[in-house]
Amino acid sequence: MQKVLWSLVALFLFSCENTPKKQGQTVSTRDRINQEKSSDADMEAKISDLLGQMTLEEKIGQMMQINNSQYAQAESLDAYYGAPPDVQVSIDTTKLTALLTEYHIGSFLNGIAIPAEAWYDYSKLLQEINMKHSRLKIPIIYGIDHMHGANYLENSTIFPHSINIAATFDTSFSSSEGNIVGLETADLGHHWIFCPVVDLGKNPIWPRFYETYGEDPYLSGAMGRAYVEALQNNPATAPYKQAATAKHFIGYSDPKNGWDRTPAEISDQSLQELFLPPFQELVDAGIKSFMINGGEVNGVPVHASQELLTGLLRDQMGFKGVVVTDWEDVIRLHSTHKVAKDMKEATYKAVMAGIDMSMTPYTTDFFGALKELVEEGTIPMERIDLSVSRILRLKFDLGLFYNPYPRNDRFDLIRKDEHVESALNAARESIVLVKNNNVLPLSKGTRIIVAGLNANSKMGLCGGWTLRWIPTEEGIFPEYMPTFFDALQQEFGQNNVTLASAENLLQRSRNAGAIVLAVGERPYSETPGNITDLSLDKGQMALVDLAISTGKPVILVMIAGRPRLVTPALRSVQAFIWAGLPGFEGGTALAEILSGKVNPSGKMPFSYPAQPNHWYPYNHKNMEQFFDHPDTVNTIAGFGHGLSYTSFSYSNLRLDKDELSGPETITARVTVTNTGSIAGKESVLWFIKDDVGNITRPVKSLRHFEKRMVQPNESVEFTFTITPEEDLTYPDKNGNKILEPGSFQVMVDTLSNSFNYN
Repeated sequence: MQKVLWSLVALFLFSCENTPKKQGQTVSTRDRINQEKSSDADMEAKISDLLGQMTLEEKIGQMMQINNSQYAQAESLDAYYGAPPDVQVSIDTTKLTALLTEYHIGSFLNGIAIPAEAWYDYSKLLQEINMKHSRLKIPIIYGIDHMHGANYLENSTIFPHSINIAATFDTSFSSSEGNIVGLETADLGHHWIFCPVVDLGKNPIWPRFYETYGEDPYLSGAMGRAYVEALQNNPATAPYKQAATAKHFIGYSDPKNGWDRTPAEISDQSLQELFLPPFQELVDAGIKSFMINGGEVNGVPVHASQELLTGLLRDQMGFKGVVVTDWEDVIRLHSTHKVAKDMKEATYKAVMAGIDMSMTPYTTDFFGALKELVEEGTIPMERIDLSVSRILRLKFDLGLFYNPYPRNDRFDLIRKDEHVESALNAARESIVLVKNNNVLPLSKGTRIIVAGLNANSKMGLCGGWTLRWIPTEEGIFPEYMPTFFDALQQEFGQNNVTLASAENLLQRSRNAGAIVLAVGERPYSETPGNITDLSLDKGQMALVDLAISTGKPVILVMIAGRPRLVTPALRSVQAFIWAGLPGFEGGTALAEILSGKVNPSGKMPFSYPAQPNHWYPYNHKNMEQFFDHPDTVNTIAGFGHGLSYTSFSYSNLRLDKDELSGPETITARVTVTNTGSIAGKESVLWFIKDDVGNITRPVKSLRHFEKRMVQPNESVEFTFTITPEEDLTYPDKNGNKILEPGSFQVMVDTLSNSFNYN
């Protein structure tokens, strides 16, 4: 009886699957299969033909992604993770053959930094063995986390992390990163890039904060879209194509306790207004895959939420590509979340919710569970065909059926000079000068003492997802990469820059002109990065206090993946720089900024909190400030803050009309003048404020940004065209756009102008 009831429930759910929030109509699985077909009739015919020939076992295999440790030349997982790179990225042909013949696995993942030649040999052998044993010659698709450049490739171009890319307020750097990742890895069999992360960086204690583009949905969407379009539409990688992945759908980045994968409580309306737009931007850009939030939202694990994975992602947002789970997250539905009694029920819930591929990644339990569910009629075969058709379509889209094997004749594309220059420029423009009491730039002859956790650390500049998941040894980094200390010596002269420790700082600083302290964090990724306090640790703060006690000018540089707090020391240091995680070229970029060779132009992509237990983003609600004590400082650097070695004045903000209705637009103009003596880049940020709304409105919302070079004494006009449908609307809890008549303000710098929408 129970089996019959399960079957009836399954048939009902997948006859209507979900009621779309906006269209109000049901979509059957068969209709969905037809609706998702592309305009390429030949490809769709081949997909249909393959589906007709595939056994159930072959179909389920396509829905599985296995970690490369399961066929590596290591006896156990412990041996695998302790092994050198040539073992971790190796193939035990007996193990691999068993996975392919018994389970028909369609996807593998993971990596570690090895030379391009080694990646080529590995990918070629992997695909050759697969094609030998695949009855229908279906190629495997390989997934890899290239998070800030080709970080799992030796001698590659490593960009700053995404939080830094956002600080440039220039989408060309995100485009460059996507383009260069493609040029350096498409030939190596890296088909599926698990990037970009467009989770909102709203919770600064969250350990994946540095993977985001900051706290603003518009900025995040713009940066993510630029990356996706550059990676997926790169003619220079032909005949290969690569798929980008939107991570991590949805609500992952604002857990209540700040720790990785822990529960989030987000209202439906906030989900629609803040968290959804960056992902929608990627759907509109044609992104080919989504990876799912491993936590829960409002009491339901996202991997088990049909409302989010089908109703929201598919029906409202219109996504038609592949949905892949995150690491072990089907298993966690019963092992951790406890919403399923066993692996079989967990598999049922995840597949019914809308996942297409399970990142298992160490076991094949998903295979047996799903097979049993289909054979007993609990999950209809049509539901399996829906996911498999998406996976096959992705493989056809990437050209894997026609060019399954890697190539080794274009390795000269890796770490080309222009690639390195692009990463260096991204680092230069991502560094934010938060405070400067006329101490910077330093003159060339200044005697500098350098100290701190990240003063002479390569891995500190790069953070997690660099050469390894979490780098723990300086020795794995290339010799050509300078530390911050190395770069300062190159910039100011070896005899003028001395490295100091806490023990000898006082002695070595006696003849110094300035002390540069590079504080921050060691690398971490995901759960190992969980912390209980944003404050910088006592040891580092003691070093800061010691440096201040010398009476020398102190320049404090924060090299970290999130805003660690140094508020008590800020009054006493002469300069404060937020460097984030600027990557391989970060030391050079920092040194050039300190010398004045580069004029800093980065702006904060998030609100840097001043207090350890009280923060809110720039686009907060009015009542979030209601109980602020007048002496409380919420931020040390607000969203969009960033100093320069020159000065800019904003004037003559004007609108071409102050009333509009219907589809009319308003053009806003402002004049920006460089009132200093050197050229500088200025990012002009345009905000809209809705004065009154039936749903409480943010104090302001970013709607446009533009960055340009302005010469000394030059005045440049910046413009922003306000489109009501895009810039004046907000969604209700169901995603329906609300456009209310009333008064609005356009805001730029300290200027504002009002207009009415009728």
